Amino acid sequence: MNIDDVARRDFLKTAGTGMAALGGLPLAGSPAFAADSKPAPDMSGKADNFYRSATVASRKVSFNNQYRMRVVGNLFTPKDLNRNARHPAIIIGHPMGAVKEQSSNLYAQKLAEQGFVMLAIDQSFWGESAGQPRNAVAPDIYAEAFSAAVDYLGTEPFVDRERIGVLGICGSGSFVISAAKIDTRMKAIATVSMYDMGAANRHALNHSQTPEQRQRIIAEAAQQRHAEFTGGAIRYTGGTVHKLDGDTHPIQREFYDFYRTPRGEYTPAGSSRELTTHPTLASNVKFMNFYPFNDIETISPRPMLFITGDQAHSREFSEDAFRLSAQPKELVIIPGAGHVDLYDRVTFIPWDKLGAFFHQHLA
Repeated sequence: MNIDDVARRDFLKTAGTGMAALGGLPLAGSPAFAADSKPAPDMSGKADNFYRSATVASRKVSFNNQYRMRVVGNLFTPKDLNRNARHPAIIIGHPMGAVKEQSSNLYAQKLAEQGFVMLAIDQSFWGESAGQPRNAVAPDIYAEAFSAAVDYLGTEPFVDRERIGVLGICGSGSFVISAAKIDTRMKAIATVSMYDMGAANRHALNHSQTPEQRQRIIAEAAQQRHAEFTGGAIRYTGGTVHKLDGDTHPIQREFYDFYRTPRGEYTPAGSSRELTTHPTLASNVKFMNFYPFNDIETISPRPMLFITGDQAHSREFSEDAFRLSAQPKELVIIPGAGHVDLYDRVTFIPWDKLGAFFHQHLA
């Protein structure tokens, strides 16, 4: 069994997720990236990732973060928006390893239909936003993107800069919490299917990763830095598998159905199908030093809303955040919903609850 087989075996055993970094998966010649005939996607629950609203207008925007890196987003507004008045706005972040066209645009349009100004951003190093190398992990810069988006929205004449909220899906849930702890301009904070990307990489799901496994991951990343500094190829890790077989873990199948089928597959210009969802191996260990729930109680008295599915493999993270945070807070558990169901299955996502939360707290 070669090193890549070991990596894939450990990946499925200890994490079972498309996000945690548990061993390198080099691109060239790897069976993980072999061509496959795609199974038909599961479109139940009215899955509609590429939804287009007839009542919402959109335009591409870009702005610099504090480090002079360009952040690109899609700004959605109701077509009948009164531009002579100031309105509440919400910034939305996509799942870790994804782009704004995956889940974020859907949420943005559905909430714009409820009267909000919505900004769906590409994270730094992903999608259309700047940052090299592509797919690098930098939790502090990820959090900064949300603060930069607040900077930008504060310059729009139809946005009330005192009524800006944030919404993070999957990994972005932990990034918006990290941002909100030190940016009081974020007046209401919501997460959906949140991943604590620090805990997921330190411990894996249900604390199933041993200290020895963690140390092997750290050591491999350290050696990869040597290789890349001296001209070696960038290696990638984690992410969603590119083919299914009889041994594919059920959680990987869940991610595959979204990221590798027409249900949610999207490759940004200038990127490639093979790199979608895969962070760089040498940088992914930076999540080991990411502790978004430390001091989460200091966000109070600003309100927090955590939404997760009762079948979600990530449910533990929303429950941990709810337990550690201070009032006002609310945990909403969606019956029958898994983690990825809340990316795009319109009948599972609690649109009314999200709208009511932001209308109340951005009033």
